[in-house]
Amino acid sequence: MVSEIQLNHKNKIKQIQGDFKMKKTKVINSDISRVIAQMGHFDTLSIGDAGMPVPAGTEKIDLAVDNGIPSFIQVLTNVLEELEVQRIYLAEEIKTENPKMLEQIKDLMPDTPVTFIPHSEMKKDLSDAHAFIRTGEMTPYSNIILESGVVF
Repeated sequence: MVSEIQLNHKNKIKQIQGDFKMKKTKVINSDISRVIAQMGHFDTLSIGDAGMPVPAGTEKIDLAVDNGIPSFIQVLTNVLEELEVQRIYLAEEIKTENPKMLEQIKDLMPDTPVTFIPHSEMKKDLSDAHAFIRTGEMTPYSNIILESGVVF
């Protein structure tokens, strides 16, 4: 027989559980979600291929598990579900060395202004990013710096 104390305890647990909601956005990686939540207007977050060197002072969120897993586009698409982006920075070299990836980025973000910078400058700019998300992408110049916007 269930005692009144046990019933009260079960009801209290149900009440507490009802007070908490699971995340509804598609970004379920806790590190990525935390970094996005801490960003302010004009702050930057970078996503890139497996070979991009990351400065020692920049947080690296390493998602790479195998060649192409996860892909750059998969991770970018996921981050864009939660982060408001007002401008993107791409390596100038992507135009000639990886035009297919450039086209995919433009298709995904058709209304977002793009600034092209030399790859060497992009590597230096990573030191100012809140974090770098490393993907399993293995194609050249598959790197992006996202500049956060505001939703109001």
